[in-house]
Amino acid sequence: MAEPVEEYRLRLDKQCLQQEEQKGMNIGKPMKSGMVNINSRVHDIFKQATAQAFPDLIDPPVVVTPSQQAHFGDYQYNSSMAIAQLLKSGGKPMSPRDVAQAISSHILSNDIIDKTEIAGPGFINVFLCKDFIIRLLRNLLCDGVLPPSIPKKLKVVVDFSSPNVAKEMHVGHLRSTIIGDSLCRLFEFVGHDVLRLNHIGDWGTQFGMLIAHLQDKFPNYLNVSPPIQDLQAFYKESKKRFDEDDIFKQRAYQCVVNLQSKKPDFITAWNLICNVSRCEFQKIYDRLEISLIERGESFYHDMMGDVLKMIEEKGLLVEEDGRKLVFVPGQPAPLTVCKSDGGFTYDTSDMAALHHRLFEERADVVIYVVDSGQSSHFQTIFGAARMMGWYDPEATRIEHVGFGVVLGEDKKKFKTRQGDTVRLVDLLDEGTTRAMNKLKEKERDKALSSEELAAAQRAVGYGCIKYADLSHSRNNDYVFSFDKMLDDRGNTAVYLLYAYTRIRSITRVANAGKADLQKAAAETDILLDHKKELKLATAILRFPEVIEKLIAELLPHTLCDFLYEMATTFTEFYDACYCVEKDRTTGEVIKVNTSRLLLCKATAMVMAQGFHILGLTPTERM
Repeated sequence: MAEPVEEYRLRLDKQCLQQEEQKGMNIGKPMKSGMVNINSRVHDIFKQATAQAFPDLIDPPVVVTPSQQAHFGDYQYNSSMAIAQLLKSGGKPMSPRDVAQAISSHILSNDIIDKTEIAGPGFINVFLCKDFIIRLLRNLLCDGVLPPSIPKKLKVVVDFSSPNVAKEMHVGHLRSTIIGDSLCRLFEFVGHDVLRLNHIGDWGTQFGMLIAHLQDKFPNYLNVSPPIQDLQAFYKESKKRFDEDDIFKQRAYQCVVNLQSKKPDFITAWNLICNVSRCEFQKIYDRLEISLIERGESFYHDMMGDVLKMIEEKGLLVEEDGRKLVFVPGQPAPLTVCKSDGGFTYDTSDMAALHHRLFEERADVVIYVVDSGQSSHFQTIFGAARMMGWYDPEATRIEHVGFGVVLGEDKKKFKTRQGDTVRLVDLLDEGTTRAMNKLKEKERDKALSSEELAAAQRAVGYGCIKYADLSHSRNNDYVFSFDKMLDDRGNTAVYLLYAYTRIRSITRVANAGKADLQKAAAETDILLDHKKELKLATAILRFPEVIEKLIAELLPHTLCDFLYEMATTFTEFYDACYCVEKDRTTGEVIKVNTSRLLLCKATAMVMAQGFHILGLTPTERM
């Protein structure tokens, strides 16, 4: 379960201190100072003021959130009512407004808050100093979009995608692949050492029937590479024989024994089958610009016996009908770590994988991006690992990032018209086809070169599929609709990508090159006199707090909502504040507002970084 941002920050600080004490050394190099989290700074100011106003309260609540409307300021303190309740229960009643007044009077002079106003039953509206905003904006323009500072560099393992060998990737793999990649990009952006793992299904009894079928269909497979064009069809053929032919079934079982004994000919056959799948998987990953390191179930096979022995020595094994089980308190079903025939299971494999990630990879964070239907399984795995003493949840973060299913527009599981599972390759093909149709409908094929048009097609085609997934809360199911995701209105990839290219075009119209803008960032006064300029600047500077919230909660739609809000705020700014003034007759540029042009640049910089974390590829022209 995701945790509140403040709890995550405190726990991360505590974790770093604990590990330094235990190891007598830093767990990583200090990170470069990054962008300022304004929410965090304001929170710290109110925390100090609350402690001074009410010194007898132990750890009083301090909640600071961005204001929803500009006339309520930039941020809002929302804990006066909760503190009033604590005072009342302690026999010192005070109204929420009086609580707010007491806290406001104890705010020390600082360069962040310009003024505060008490509103309603005790809310404190916070207005930021304009000079503080301008300083942070200039830092962004001069230094780039830096991540918020983190205490130490951590080792993060993310387990995602995980298709099965001999089966095609389908729409069911979409969410794990897209969400997992985005979370990897997030952790990489803030400076952690990220290991992207693809825990593919490349081991098990199904390989017996595949190898037996390979031997019959391509008897010379050891000398001539078998021309398997359609592995899915090959799998169905072998499964049909397995279900209908008892002699074939016995051969298949023997092939499993030979494979697990690692007889060379059978390992060769297994590798041939796996390689066909790998090639097909990689085509998908290349199109989506996703990189992974393959560590399938077979990688952990030789470790399972040792893990079983560890569990047995810990006294956690319970034998039942010849099976060896591990019962975890509070979980509905035990782990089966050894079958009655002595074979291992997915439970054994997952325990071995977690042990390797903790003790060999020395991971500080392990994230499993797997559908929500597996929640109980992972909670049982994590619980068993804690019983084994493998990790302390106060020091190591292990989390199952679950997600809902993809639905068709009929609100049922997304299927083809024939009722089959939708192949991922077909989905991507249709996305790029529809993207090109959309671009031609807008007559972009007449304005763009062939290379620019192809880049725009990829950006829109793949971007709309990724964004439609990421912009919905991963905890919920979502309806897959190309019509909605290709709409250029509302919170869609198309709208945001168009907004980005529009912003970039403003600097081209102004004939301002990269060097010109960099020089202007250091030398030009940023004014923020118009209320829409100020609103856009504060929206841009919320980026670090959005990133910290995303790290704590692992909900990518938070970033999507922020980018959409920033894009709409930019539109308000652009409609109200001219950036480039042209002669109405000749169209010639007669005046450029450099301060506003820098706001355009800052907006584009943050949007581009947000796109990168989401796995979107913007284009300069669209």
